[in-house]
Amino acid sequence: MTSFRHLVNAALMTAALFFSCSASAVYQEIDAIVAVVEEDVVLASELKSRYDQVVRQMKEQKMQLPQDEVLVSQIMERLVLESIQHQEAARRGVEIDDETLTRAVMSFAQGNNLTLEQFQQALAADGIGYRQFREEIRSEMLISRLQRNLINRRISISDKDIQGLLNSPYYQQLFSDEYRVGHILLSLAERASDEAEAKAEAEAAEIVAELRGGADFAQMAIARSSSSRALEGGDLGWRRAGELPSLFSEDVLEMQVGDIADPIRTSGAIHIIKLLEQRGAGTQTIIETNVRHILVRPSEIRSPQETQELIQEIKQEIDGGADFAELAKTHSQDPASALNGGDLGWSPPDAFVGQFGEAMAAQAIGGVSEPFLTQFGWHILQVLDRREQDMSDEARKNMAVEILHKRRFEEEQEEWLKEIRDEAFVELRL
Repeated sequence: MTSFRHLVNAALMTAALFFSCSASAVYQEIDAIVAVVEEDVVLASELKSRYDQVVRQMKEQKMQLPQDEVLVSQIMERLVLESIQHQEAARRGVEIDDETLTRAVMSFAQGNNLTLEQFQQALAADGIGYRQFREEIRSEMLISRLQRNLINRRISISDKDIQGLLNSPYYQQLFSDEYRVGHILLSLAERASDEAEAKAEAEAAEIVAELRGGADFAQMAIARSSSSRALEGGDLGWRRAGELPSLFSEDVLEMQVGDIADPIRTSGAIHIIKLLEQRGAGTQTIIETNVRHILVRPSEIRSPQETQELIQEIKQEIDGGADFAELAKTHSQDPASALNGGDLGWSPPDAFVGQFGEAMAAQAIGGVSEPFLTQFGWHILQVLDRREQDMSDEARKNMAVEILHKRRFEEEQEEWLKEIRDEAFVELRL
């Protein structure tokens, strides 16, 4: 069987372009097109780069590599979907500007406790170019923003929905155990024939039998699933019961670790799930933190470097005994809290973006953080107090809305991706 590397090497053709210039020849590598997607193309070099990246990640995670044609098929499908979404974003004027991207990259570096220079060196050591990394982050942010804009419009949550979740056994389970579920999705056409449906059901039964016989779930997901999580081995990650997709949450609660559920049929798809792991220890109380902060960010008259220097100067003033609240009123660019001396009030641990929440959790009462970067800019925070608090009815309601939204977003996301893929013109040439 022809290997992927052989196919790509054949596709990456080199043409020599000669012109007279000090009797020298200049060679220019020309990429082959492996797929046409609407008005865009997927190049062999893109496919090879993503293939190498996925293989490296799978080896780092000690996952068994599937056959080349299976892996290439999944990667091609992901590249096609990304191209469709990039083109949709361009049509709708959705973009990620360089300033936003830079803040995200610097935040990512800081999250790994590295300066930007150290982060660039770490990327180079892994064979990843800094510019390439930036564009990958831009792509992820662009697709995320597009999906939020379009999929959120498809979601509606009523008071009846909220009350139904609050009264359900799933919500009670939310405070006890977490589940790690593997998911395989077999898609069906919107108006599939009886023959096609019977074939899909037979395939699902065959997959379940193989899995129950000891087949590796991650390998099976990569080879057979059409879910957007296929390349992750179908792993949905750790979720509390209330955060599981509603179409199989009830089944998960009845399963033991290692169980493979019978195929679950829904409109347009068949789902196969495995309970990979389960862990407990939830509680109906939360630790709230009374925190205040100072936020500064770059502007047309202040460069990113000058902004970083300013936040360091503010930190030095605080260390020297200056009043935190007065500095917040003078310098903070968070209009919601600046006039209150930066006070954000009592907040649960998940009220803020990751870096802010981590910095808040790391400080003792009275402690002032070192300056840190998030997607919003540079912050300094101070923890004023902490308390253990029973969840209020309002907090429970807000959590229920968040859970319902997350559930429906994921369900609508899979449906939306299927729709745009079915509607797009795609010609595979590999």
